[in-house]
Amino acid sequence: MPPARTLAAVTTPRRSPSLAGAARLARRVAAGEPPLGRARRVGRMLRELAYTHPDAHCELDFTTPYELAVATVLSAQTTDVRVNEVTPTLFARYPTPADYAGADRGELEELIRPTGFYRNKAASLIGLGTAVVEKHDGVLPHTLDELVALPGIGRKTANVILGNAFDIPGITVDTHFGRLVRRWGWTAEDDPVKVEHAVGALVPRRDWTIVSHEVIFHGRRVCHARKPACGACTLAADCPSYGAGPTDPAQAAALVNGPSRSWLLQLAGVPDDVADGGGPVDDPVVVDAGSEDPVGATADVP
Repeated sequence: MPPARTLAAVTTPRRSPSLAGAARLARRVAAGEPPLGRARRVGRMLRELAYTHPDAHCELDFTTPYELAVATVLSAQTTDVRVNEVTPTLFARYPTPADYAGADRGELEELIRPTGFYRNKAASLIGLGTAVVEKHDGVLPHTLDELVALPGIGRKTANVILGNAFDIPGITVDTHFGRLVRRWGWTAEDDPVKVEHAVGALVPRRDWTIVSHEVIFHGRRVCHARKPACGACTLAADCPSYGAGPTDPAQAAALVNGPSRSWLLQLAGVPDDVADGGGPVDDPVVVDAGSEDPVGATADVP
């Protein structure tokens, strides 16, 4: 069932995008968009994101904060789906940080091999378990500074844990998030910490975690890296990159994917039988399960 719209959303029709309008907006963004204008534009995009992706959530399966920490470490350079295939057996075999600290490395590597880069990840999980046991009495801490001091936990992973396991707002800046907010003209920064701070200044703190999920959902389902579905995008009227992908609704519809495809096309005013889904998916590339770890394989660094 689609979410209820606010009075403003019901009475204010969605504006139609145009290539000329996008070009003007792109010039304004490049020249230095006035802060008030940017705040208003981002505010409209935030409302559209919330309405477009009411199902946005953390797609890693977990039941405890420590399980989420483990799953997030494993998620580097692979998909959440692949991680969720591995973690039930892993969590049953190693239910506590002490179990990871005392794990046989070879056995652990074999269990997590399908996620790729299993040697680096096994070392991180053993180090993480050891540090949590020795420095935190076996309990995962819940502050950013303490989390990023742990092996295998960088700022991105820490914000995932804080926001989804401890309900402490955090902005998760991964490759996709950074790409999208730059494409949308929210910031021109490339450094993940600077991106986090720039977006944090535009988004109410209480919404940091859910907005992270909504942005990532939009990137995976609509705003793909190589060929965004511009003609089926609810953010198009406020996007300076409108036209980077096909603007024809039928062509764009073919790129929209995910379980909410019918809803996304309904919002865009495109019949969901106009084209089959199966467009590009922007999850990280799944590495060969047997591949060895290159230096720097894990994506999240403190």
